[in-house]
Amino acid sequence: MTITVTPTAVAEVQKFMREQGATTSAGLRVAVLPGGCSGFQYGLNIEDESQDDDEVQEVNGLRVFIDPFSAQYLQGVEIDYVTSMMGAGFTFKNPNATGGCGCGSSFTA
Repeated sequence: MTITVTPTAVAEVQKFMREQGATTSAGLRVAVLPGGCSGFQYGLNIEDESQDDDEVQEVNGLRVFIDPFSAQYLQGVEIDYVTSMMGAGFTFKNPNATGGCGCGSSFTA
């Protein structure tokens, strides 16, 4: 499975991890959760270590943890961090999504 985390997004995550005093085994959990107005929503969380059944990837120097359920929806996803007049935050480009909502935080597959 392949996901992309842009250098801008990696820098934001690593900055947050430093501020939180994360350990060297810590990483970014990328998850797909039931919910949102379109059926699924993305979840990002810093965790101290991976779980036994996680897929662990090294993306631009960042450890990324993905559980088996989420993996089926995250193949080919690009995670970016963007700043605009409307604010700043993480965005997801998901080639598996068949639809989404107006706010961009949930999708259907």
